[in-house]
Amino acid sequence: MPRALRRTLLAAALPMLASGEAHAQTPPAAAPAAETRLAALFPLSGPLALAGDECVRGIEMAAEERSGAGGLLGRAIRIQRVDVTEPAQAQAEARRLAGLQGAERPVAILGTLDGQLALAASQAAELTGIPYVELVAAADALTERGFRLLFRTCPRATELSSTALEAVPPIAALLGATPATLRIGLLHDDAMSPQALADALEGRVRELGYTLAARAGYRAQPAGEVAAALRRLHAAQTDLLIHCSRGANPLPVFRALREEGWKPRAHLGLGGGYALADTAQALGPELDFTLLGDLPQPRIDDRFAPGVGAFGEAYRRRYGAEPRSGHSLACYAGAQTVFEAIQRGGATEAARIRAALLATDQPLGSLPNGWGARFDERGQNGRARTVLLQWRGGVLETVLPAEAAVGPLSLPRG
Repeated sequence: MPRALRRTLLAAALPMLASGEAHAQTPPAAAPAAETRLAALFPLSGPLALAGDECVRGIEMAAEERSGAGGLLGRAIRIQRVDVTEPAQAQAEARRLAGLQGAERPVAILGTLDGQLALAASQAAELTGIPYVELVAAADALTERGFRLLFRTCPRATELSSTALEAVPPIAALLGATPATLRIGLLHDDAMSPQALADALEGRVRELGYTLAARAGYRAQPAGEVAAALRRLHAAQTDLLIHCSRGANPLPVFRALREEGWKPRAHLGLGGGYALADTAQALGPELDFTLLGDLPQPRIDDRFAPGVGAFGEAYRRRYGAEPRSGHSLACYAGAQTVFEAIQRGGATEAARIRAALLATDQPLGSLPNGWGARFDERGQNGRARTVLLQWRGGVLETVLPAEAAVGPLSLPRG
């Protein structure tokens, strides 16, 4: 991005930042000097709260582990939870955090799960000179703005769409079709991340020469819109329904499918709600055989993710339950990368953190979820991988790629 254009965009954002000040929270008490503080900016209330909390759990686990092993630059790590649910609030909170003084000011912001929140928070962070590292949000646009203090440890929507479409050949074979004749229907809600995924999928479908039966978008409210969108895809004789969603949106889709009396021959979901244990509890056997493209999950071959077993054991000790999704694992791995970079850089100034992240060179398989880390000039990690999973009997198992699979991709009979 040309410097002049970048300055124009940043200048245009200042009024928005100012308008979000009403959302700022009262600053907490000053942290002891023996702490290094980082902020975790996530939706911890509202429809994304479960996934947001799971993300912060992973960050906190990584911080506790690092603190117990000598800390960060000789100091214990303190993670400050900050709840953001709207873009204006995310901007205001990032700006507030950057304006704190002394030990109260975090050395970096980690976030945020959702593409709209990530775009807003990272823009405010760039304007105010604080490093921002996205651990989960996949929207391609995030790393396309020429920012210097923005990094992303997770894959982009482009990689996620490519992984999802790796399901097409085995699904076609199970249904007695070919990849070119299998009719794919795209369904997405109107939030930024789902639309970005649908755009990436549509482009990839056409590149591969597959058949796009139809694409249908809908607003999350009113609820009737999803039913109308599904009717269009049903009428288009969709074989494989691919649904891009955010939060808990899979639930109304399954409800609308029941009301329509339609069970697609194959169903694949993209979006955090599809991976949550709470979704499986809500839908029960209805969710069986549903596929999803997502971040690596705890049920994965340890040849692909050598540290996943140790992470699962640590999570169970810490929280007394199984991980609720792969968000905690992704954020645990991403936070480890950030801590290692800061330690290697030897200082907490923004320029030193940026230089240390750019110098990061962690090979594939070195992080607990099978990722590595190597950032390009845009701040995007090129060693983050996605996988294809499937629900069976209330358990989410990895089915592709082969080296990560713990079971085969399958479809219901009949």
